[in-house]
Amino acid sequence: MSKFELHIPIKFKNSFAIDLISSQCDLSKSQIKQAIDKGCLWLTDKNKTKRVRKIKRSLPEHTELHFYYDEQVLNQKCPSATLLQDYQEYSIWYKPYGMLSQGSKWSDHCTISRWAEKHLTPQRSALIVHRLDRAATGLIILAHTRKAARALSALFEHHDIEKHYQIITHGKCTIGETTKVDIDIDQRSAVSHFTGHAYDESANISLFDVKIESGRKHQIRKHASSMGFPVVGDRLHGDGHMTYPNDLNLQLCSTSMKFQCPVSQQTIDITLPDNLRLNLLDVSKRLKES
Repeated sequence: MSKFELHIPIKFKNSFAIDLISSQCDLSKSQIKQAIDKGCLWLTDKNKTKRVRKIKRSLPEHTELHFYYDEQVLNQKCPSATLLQDYQEYSIWYKPYGMLSQGSKWSDHCTISRWAEKHLTPQRSALIVHRLDRAATGLIILAHTRKAARALSALFEHHDIEKHYQIITHGKCTIGETTKVDIDIDQRSAVSHFTGHAYDESANISLFDVKIESGRKHQIRKHASSMGFPVVGDRLHGDGHMTYPNDLNLQLCSTSMKFQCPVSQQTIDITLPDNLRLNLLDVSKRLKES
């Protein structure tokens, strides 16, 4: 697989990205255009570097072009997200397994924000205000104006959004019992509340509803493991002795959000449809077959 990067100073007027890149590599102009559309082109201007896709304009002098090409990354297929609600200045989506919240210098074509920019009607820019792990599924909010992005980010920062998740874990829960876990993560306060919801004896797995007061990296997975209930499919923080089918994903899903809309001031209370949630019986069957 081909992987390389180019850093090209722009010294003359009427310089165009396609021509400059083409002169320094073996890619066809068609391949270069496809790569740029997937987000691998950046421009540094006055100490600010940003991703660019508009390649028909000539480049400003005294800037620098950055082209990051990784064939393996660019060939990755993007799963399909589902639009649940469009409030114009922001929207709420279902993010599937494998879709990223944030891109890299190599591409952003597998991110939820880029998916939204390509599929929303009317077309709008999409800004991330919070994140879900690549392996997690469920509700995610995207802003379509910088004003909405600031307002929504503030809600998350001040814990003014009530968030609930579901997880499927190994072990037997007590249905209806809520356990509070208050264990710091990366030296920062982190609090989670786990409520047993259902149990499948045949595979010894449980379904928990989880409410979090904070939003630390891998918080639910780490807290669940600390309780002795490792999340099914968690190959990082789960039961290291377990082996899973390659296509059995992490069983963690963001299922509901409730907050005051920063635009309309109305209460937004959204719950993920049942067909997009985790399914205890399906996971039980997969584990017994593996």
